[in-house]
Amino acid sequence: MNKILVPIDFSECSAHALEVAATLAKDSGASILVLHMLGLSEAILTKNEAQEFMEAKFYMMLTKKRFAEFLDKDYLKAIKVNEMVQNYRIFEELNKVALEQNVDLIVMGSHGTGGLGKFFVGSNTEKVVRTSEVPVLVIKERISSLKMDKVVFACDFKIESVPAYHRAQQMFRPWSSKLYLVYINLPHAHFKSTQEIEQERDAFLRVAHHGDVPGHIQITHRNDYSTEEGLYNYADELDADLIAIPTHGRRGLSHFFQGSIGEDLANRANLPVMTFKI
Repeated sequence: MNKILVPIDFSECSAHALEVAATLAKDSGASILVLHMLGLSEAILTKNEAQEFMEAKFYMMLTKKRFAEFLDKDYLKAIKVNEMVQNYRIFEELNKVALEQNVDLIVMGSHGTGGLGKFFVGSNTEKVVRTSEVPVLVIKERISSLKMDKVVFACDFKIESVPAYHRAQQMFRPWSSKLYLVYINLPHAHFKSTQEIEQERDAFLRVAHHGDVPGHIQITHRNDYSTEEGLYNYADELDADLIAIPTHGRRGLSHFFQGSIGEDLANRANLPVMTFKI
């Protein structure tokens, strides 16, 4: 991993993301690119050139000052940190920055719909996840030192998920992470028999590993009422450090970022989530 992008709005939750990014940067030797989205209104941008210049200069000076304060952290010492300011207002534009800057990972905070962050609410986080072509790591609370020892990887055993699975393997390789592939078997229309799941699992492994599964990978399937509950329950049993999810970029991941799952899963739902585009 060479470069990590951290979008910040100078809130507490973006500070949590920056601290985790620093841990990953130290482990991998990566640099950090911090991006602040000004989000200036059209009213400001449509003023005459003199007014626009003075106001843009004011906001840039203010941002520079806030950067200096926000980045004055002991955990950032010895890490190369670059700053970027763009007048973006929608989070889908982060993908453009990530591709242009050859970013390997986006790390961002999410406090749910009632959170402290100005931008980093669950709905905006889902927008980034749905549009990003690079992996996104979502941090929901302060983690002084993120571990990668045990990673639960949500797997549907579909062949189209193999590339995302390979990217996850590559991502976690520097940490020698143990990967736990789990298929969550849902009731009603989505229910599959054990034989059906095992047949799909074997086909997936033949393509992904040519039948020779490495020792650091374990595979299982679980029954539960929702994918979220199944993943969080399994991660809790393992005392996992992180949940990894392949995604098509469609809607439907909001429960992972908005804190809207059941109260009994509240503590488990604070686990970091990393997404990989299929």
